Order: sequence, then C-alpha cells, then structure tokens
Amino acid sequence: MSDSQALKLYQMTRRCFLGNVYTGMSGIGAMHLLSSGVAGGQEGWQSGCGKTHYAAPAKRVLQIFCPGAASHMDLWDYKPALEKYHGKPLPGEEDLVSFQGKNGSLMKSPWPLVPSGESGKRISSLLPCMARHVDDIAFVHSMQSPTNTHGPGCVFVSTGHPVEGFPAAGAWASYALGSENENLPTYVAISDIRGEPPNGKANWSNGFLSAHHQAVMMSDHQRIRNLARPNSVSESQEMASSKLLGELNHSFSDANPGESDLKARIAAYELAARMQLSAPEVSDLSRETIETHNLYGTEDRNPLKAAYARNCLLARRLLERNVRYVNLYCGSRASGVDGLLNWDAHATLKADYERHCPIFDQPTAALLTDLKQSGLLDETLVLWTTEFGRMPTHQAGTAGRDHNPDGFTCWMMGAGVQGGVSYGATDEFGRRAEVHPTTVWDFYATVLHLLGFDHEKLVWYHNGLNRRLTDVHGHVLTDIVAG
Repeated sequence: MSDSQALKLYQMTRRCFLGNVYTGMSGIGAMHLLSSGVAGGQEGWQSGCGKTHYAAPAKRVLQIFCPGAASHMDLWDYKPALEKYHGKPLPGEEDLVSFQGKNGSLMKSPWPLVPSGESGKRISSLLPCMARHVDDIAFVHSMQSPTNTHGPGCVFVSTGHPVEGFPAAGAWASYALGSENENLPTYVAISDIRGEPPNGKANWSNGFLSAHHQAVMMSDHQRIRNLARPNSVSESQEMASSKLLGELNHSFSDANPGESDLKARIAAYELAARMQLSAPEVSDLSRETIETHNLYGTEDRNPLKAAYARNCLLARRLLERNVRYVNLYCGSRASGVDGLLNWDAHATLKADYERHCPIFDQPTAALLTDLKQSGLLDETLVLWTTEFGRMPTHQAGTAGRDHNPDGFTCWMMGAGVQGGVSYGATDEFGRRAEVHPTTVWDFYATVLHLLGFDHEKLVWYHNGLNRRLTDVHGHVLTDIVAG
C-alpha cells in the first residue's frame, strides 16, 4: 500500500466507511452473479447453444396433451378390484365429496382393459392401435397434482406451477438448447381443431424467460397467414426493405439493451421472414404419400379424427426438421356439455370416451410408428400428459367420474426411456398414488435429464431467485431411464 493510500484510509470517517460499504457489497454481489452463472454463463455453460450439462440421448421432445383429465382407470391403469366391488361403496370414503359434489359407489370401466404386447400390459380395448406400442412405453401410474381444477391443473402440468406467469417446459427447452433450424421456431404448440386447452396460451408461455422462447402456434386448420409476397412488390424490393428495416431495428435495439421484448419481437419478425419459405413447405401435407395419409387417417369420415390426424402428421414434419419441442393437443377447453370437447367425463363416461378414443388412437399410434420407423424416435422423447385423473366411483346421480388429483397416469417413450415398464402404482381402486408417489417436478426432472440437463442447474434468475422448471423439488425417475 502506498503512503497516499494509507493516508486516505487513516483519514476515512465512519460515515465515509459506511457509505463505501454499499458500493463494495454491490460489487461483491455482481461478482457472485457473474461467477455463479446467474448474470452470465453458468460455469462455462451457455444456454441456447445446444451445449448440455452432459451427453444425453434426446435432442427434441413431443408432448401429447389430452386436456380434461383423462381417466387412468379406463385407459391405462387396470384395477380388477373395480370389477370385483362394482356397485359397492369406496371403503373408508363412503360419504366422499369431491370436486363437483357427492360420490356414489365404485364403478368398473365400461370396457375391458386387455393384455397387450410381450409385456402383457393391459390397456383399454378402445385403444387397439396404441396397444401395439406398450412395450416401448414407460407408464408412470403414481402421478399427483396439487389442484383439481382444469385451468390450474393444465398450467401446472405444462409449467410446474399452478398459477400463470411461469415458463412452459417447452420454453425451458428452447432456452436451454436453442434452435437447430433457424428457419423454423424452436418451440411449436399445435392446438386441437376444437379449440385451445384450459387457460389457453398460458400452457406454452415463455413466462419470465425472454419472449422469443414462447411457442409459435401452428396447426393444419390454422395456417400461418400473410406469408405470400404481394404481386405489386418485387423480390428485390422486399429484400431491400427487409435490410433497411433490420438496420433500423438493430440500431434502436443496440441503443436500448434492456428491452428484451423488443429484441424478441425483432427476432420473431426476422424468423417470420425466413418462415415465408420454410413454413409453407413444412405444413404442406400433400407432399406425403397416400400410404402415410392412410396410416394416420387424415381423410377419415370423422372430421375431428381427420383434423387431429393432420396435426399429428404436421408434428412429425416439424420434429424431422429439428424443432426442439412440440406440444400436440387432443381436446380443448371444457364445454357446457361435459366431455363434449375434451376428456372431462363427469356425466356420461361411456359415450364421451367412445367419442374421444377413436379420435386419439389411430393418429397417435401412427405418429409413434412413423417416428420409430424413420429412426427419429432414437433422438425424440415422447410424453403423454393430462392434468389429473378421475375418481374410481361414479359421480352421484350420473354415469361419469369426478376429478381426482391424488392419483393418475402419464407416460414417456423414445430417446433414453426404458420401455415396457410401469413405475409406481395407485391403490387397488385407483383412488390414490400409493407406490412411489410422483410429482410433475419428478416427471420434468427426468425429461431434462434425458435432454442432458441437471434440473437443479438449469436456472433463470428472476426477482431474486434462481427459478427452475422443477421449482425447488424433483428427482429423476431412474427406474424408467434406459441403461
């Protein structure tokens, strides 16, 4: 220390010292943020460049979502006790009042669950095409949710939080992996022809992540508009206009570095310009063979099935062009008639599922078959999700089932997944998760693991916290991870 520095330190008053402490502490804080990866790279790891925490099999994700709380006992979770005790009260819960009121007696499934595949896994006879894939699927039968309301339930399964404002799993994947195709979105949401799911776009929101991580909506029935250049504008004129606009936008963006929404909008417009060429090609299903269309059922006499089949085919075309995350919906919001537009079967379970299962079965199975035959399944993680399950009893005065957040089924298939297994279990009636109770956070910890990420290290600093897809929870379900 020089003499002048020593003199300044000696002459420092207490007030001066305390004033400088705040400056020093802020510097220490800034250094900590920079070193820990919150304000910059994360110990050398840089998000969005395709660099993972470790090598992993999955490079992209297809998430099939059936909104309305698809009944686990009537689709995937075989419960012989329901047949044995059909018409009798649920032991210990004879006077149970659930979401919509009092429950009646135990009710067996209206259809048999039949042994399928080499594993002999029982699934509904209403899903004969899906039955061919059971040996490749890892069923998680012990899922639980903190909510029994459709909107919060869908958002919770999509984002890991029951309230809006948090990033969807696909937005986290976009942030973590970045794009493999600069001419297509990193994250795409394909809504059902019947409408958006409960709580709509909150299911594929970017939340507090940069705005460009929000999903782009595409579907066969909602083509991207205004892609064609007006006849009065030449290609050279359009290129010159785009160049000038880009220079103006980037100049303003550079002068306002804190405006992330502006940067995201610029990126979105530039992507839209590139999509003028790529989007019409990827959405042109006429390029597919007749055999492929027949496999999916795109020309089926049921217009709802045909529309969903075309969306399944669109999903495959997006995945093969390296879109990182695709949400594919089969069903929409609840309607004035329960079970009409989605899987919410309060009153007429049999009629509702005999409507929904044929729409879902062939196109979904065809998509899985197509991914497997093409080799895409080796690098694509497929998820099937719903927001919660249904009660093993019938709703009083009806032939339907009420909401059940205490036990339900989701499943995984594809890259890195051990097929032909069932993880966890509900009790003998399907009422509650009893063996290995599993949360959405565990589910997504496993998804991120298969994508090459430690879910505790994939963070975004927001409002004083390192936010995660898995919140402060989550364990990898190692029993369903291959190898």
